[in-house]
Amino acid sequence: MSNLTKLEFAALDITGKNYLSWVLDAEIHLDAKDLGDTIKEGNKATSQNKDKAMIFLLHHLHEGLKIDYLTVKDPQVLWSNLKERYDHQKTVILPKARYDWLHLRLQDFKSVSEHNSTMFRITSQLKLCGEKITDAEMLEKTYSTFHANNIVLQTQYREKGFKNILNLYLVSSWLRKITSY
Repeated sequence: MSNLTKLEFAALDITGKNYLSWVLDAEIHLDAKDLGDTIKEGNKATSQNKDKAMIFLLHHLHEGLKIDYLTVKDPQVLWSNLKERYDHQKTVILPKARYDWLHLRLQDFKSVSEHNSTMFRITSQLKLCGEKITDAEMLEKTYSTFHANNIVLQTQYREKGFKNILNLYLVSSWLRKITSY
């Protein structure tokens, strides 16, 4: 019989390709349900809370993974087993995210929105892998990749914060677009 209960977030794929985002989602949801301690080593969680956490975690696993871990009854053991199995994703994702960050250039995009979307995707991947990207680094990355014709804009934007630069650059981009018609 199929599972009719709605998932709060995507189930962990058997390939592990969504492991890093799944871990983040699972931790947030377990914490919200006051079950976050159940996955920590040496926890003193009650058996009832462990059972609730186990039900929740199993509910968010691919059917094949449920079969693989059929005999595991402790959420901390399941959590550790999944980490051991899939935590290598960081070693796959991190080099690509670093490469993408290094080669991210504003002038390579048709719109500021596309650039921003790509920048936030890359920084999210870096953060999931434990790398810290600050607003200042995002600003510097954007400034340093401005086209040479936009030196005046670059200078003006350096005086603003990251949130303001996005708004200003979107407006500037939009104005250039409508004046070119």
